[in-house]
Amino acid sequence: MYGHSYWLVKRGAVNIIEAMQTHPLSGLLVVSVEQAVAAPLCTARLADAGARVIKIERPGGDFARGYDAAVGGDSTYFAWANHGKESVVLDFDSDDDMAVVESMLEAADVFVQNLAPGALARRGLGSAQLRERHPRLITVDISGYGEEPPLDSKRAYDLLVQAESGVISVSGPPGELGRIGISLCDIGTGVTAHAAVLEALVARSITGLGTGIAISLFDVMAEWMTVPLALHEAGAPPRRVGLKHPSIAPYGAFATSEGTLTLISIQNEREWVRLCNEVLEAPDMAVDPRFDSNLVRVQNRAELESRLGEIISSLSRDEFQRRLQSASIAFGTVSDLDDLSSHAALRRREVISSSGIAAALPAHPVRFVGMTHGSAPQVPAVGQHSEEIRAEFAPAATGT
Repeated sequence: MYGHSYWLVKRGAVNIIEAMQTHPLSGLLVVSVEQAVAAPLCTARLADAGARVIKIERPGGDFARGYDAAVGGDSTYFAWANHGKESVVLDFDSDDDMAVVESMLEAADVFVQNLAPGALARRGLGSAQLRERHPRLITVDISGYGEEPPLDSKRAYDLLVQAESGVISVSGPPGELGRIGISLCDIGTGVTAHAAVLEALVARSITGLGTGIAISLFDVMAEWMTVPLALHEAGAPPRRVGLKHPSIAPYGAFATSEGTLTLISIQNEREWVRLCNEVLEAPDMAVDPRFDSNLVRVQNRAELESRLGEIISSLSRDEFQRRLQSASIAFGTVSDLDDLSSHAALRRREVISSSGIAAALPAHPVRFVGMTHGSAPQVPAVGQHSEEIRAEFAPAATGT
């Protein structure tokens, strides 16, 4: 049996239906050979929605376990992207362990891997090979630069792909390159892969057949770079502008009397007039021919920001933000991590580390109305579930 059919029989149809009322992917089995961030984050999203995720690890475990020890002894990235999963240690060079893998894949709905291209195919676990044996299986291959020459063997990590894809070239202040401060390529690829899996599950519900998904960090970032690339190829490449917008003004950070930064965003001429009249109390700016359209404001950005700076620096942050709120002008405080930690909009969820210590991490961004979630998920220790999984998926003995 495959997928939902397997779990409906094993757990009971009534229990699965009840579970799906709180976790929409209950009953799905996901098997993953994953490491680092992109693939683990994809499967973490599936686990959060109720799928059972079995993470196959090498004896030493996913190397992301060693990034730091800030979450109850677990690394931050590992706790974030691996809570709620089961960990089994298996050796692909062992015939007995490979038999357990095959048994799991016979029952699985989704198989995710981000090893080097071709590594699993050499062991008979390539995506095409698996779907031929298990037609309902959805396979996901995550790579750095795709699976075709000449870059299929090129090693890829987040900062390297930020550099290769041009993300760094449009980030940071003028005259200075800047890394995006989070693992943008890994995270973007993980959530994109998650969306693709959901699409494939919908397609399978119609056709009854699985599909292969191939996704690379570079492809995701290149697609996200559509606007800068299109502008470049049209002869108007964006410049690095720090806390400003390259093609909208005013859209940037301004210091108030205390020296703290508030970022404002003007998206249309109605907002510009309200900013001048109600916030800056400078109605002459609204009709100044140097500033009366976004096009000329961008052309005269230096004069514009000089005038804005003079007025805004005379106001306290509270007064400036009160006026912005009253005038329905979009703004945001330029927060540091202390500010984020106590932000009114920050929701948290409890996760239990592999050593049993509770930690409050930011909550999953998606909330299903009317659905509740169960107890705090746990981060698995290396091979924590090996014994149970080996027993559950032990191949049936055959007689002679």
